[in-house]
Amino acid sequence: MKKAAFVFCLLAALFFPRQDAAASEYKTWREITDRMTGILDESYEVYFSTKDAVKAKELVNKAYFEFYEKLGVERAVMAYVSGRRASAVEYQFAEVKRLMTAGAPNKDVRASLDVLNKMLRDDGNALDGREESGWSVFGASLLILLREGMEAILVVAAIAAYLVRSGNAALIRVVYLSALAAVAASAALAAALQKLFSISGADQEVLEGATMLLAVVVLFFVSNWMVSKAESKAWKQYIESKVSSAVTAGSAFALGAAAFLAVFREGVETILFYQALLADAKEHVDMIWYGFGASVVALALLFAAIRYGSMRIPLRPFFIGTSVLMYIMAVAFAGGGIKELQEADVVSVTPVAFPVSVDLLGLYPTLETLLPQAALIILAVLSYVHYTRKPAPSSAL
Repeated sequence: MKKAAFVFCLLAALFFPRQDAAASEYKTWREITDRMTGILDESYEVYFSTKDAVKAKELVNKAYFEFYEKLGVERAVMAYVSGRRASAVEYQFAEVKRLMTAGAPNKDVRASLDVLNKMLRDDGNALDGREESGWSVFGASLLILLREGMEAILVVAAIAAYLVRSGNAALIRVVYLSALAAVAASAALAAALQKLFSISGADQEVLEGATMLLAVVVLFFVSNWMVSKAESKAWKQYIESKVSSAVTAGSAFALGAAAFLAVFREGVETILFYQALLADAKEHVDMIWYGFGASVVALALLFAAIRYGSMRIPLRPFFIGTSVLMYIMAVAFAGGGIKELQEADVVSVTPVAFPVSVDLLGLYPTLETLLPQAALIILAVLSYVHYTRKPAPSSAL
């Protein structure tokens, strides 16, 4: 089921036109990054001469949304350099805008822009200078789907395994159909964004961020419900009874919504990444499909390991482990959702001395992303303590 979903997602990508280095007026990545640095230098001139932070930031956003994102630089860096590098560049864009908003001295803004310009030039040189081989294209295709599909697979497989272990296997169909619906919605949205509405980059970031934050609420709800079943004194009776009606319409809807949002969150982004890869692969298009196939196999194995391997795990540890996984995904989505809103200038950016950035866990070096995650962790601990000390009812929510 999941394999078919991602195959559909990729095939849909073939029919969506995009603008990138190959399809635009720019012949090389360096030409794009040179144009970007020119716009960024123009933003500094506006800031220096008029102190008009709003107009200066508009130019910074132009460089980011109309070039770094729209022309595929971000996706190329993620595919051929690293996701961490792309995140670092994004936060440097945010740092420049933060300084302008704060009315920082000209020399500080100039220094921040110089750092950003150097990063862009280095990436442009790296992308143009790389020797494209079949294996490099294969690796990029493999990593794209693994990175984008991992979170969705974890959520869907964990929910499916939970339904089987709780005696509600009949409801797995709801989860799978929700995942397929999310793929269809992702493809439809990608088509609408590019063909009908010409939605701006900032609006797309807001949409993605809002989707992730909605997923946080649903995942947190689902994880609390799961741990309540694991920690209730009646958990053994609840499981052993195998009563299908134990999952009510409301909780079944929540499980389906969790699967839908997890897949939908990744769907549009996966389409865009593969569009960029297909446009840039030249004579190695076949290696994209080989990499895609290898990634599908890896994700299918991961799905099977969670879905069927869970049958060997004792019930109580399985319920707790599944709940913890949902908590972790909620924390990761919280960080990622806030990051998307930061890129759209909806949420401010306050850098902190955080040692690492981890995309998979949604960990980024800003106060705005870390605080909600810390709050979720505290709520998770309090919830666990509550359910371990106070018996929960055996009926579903």
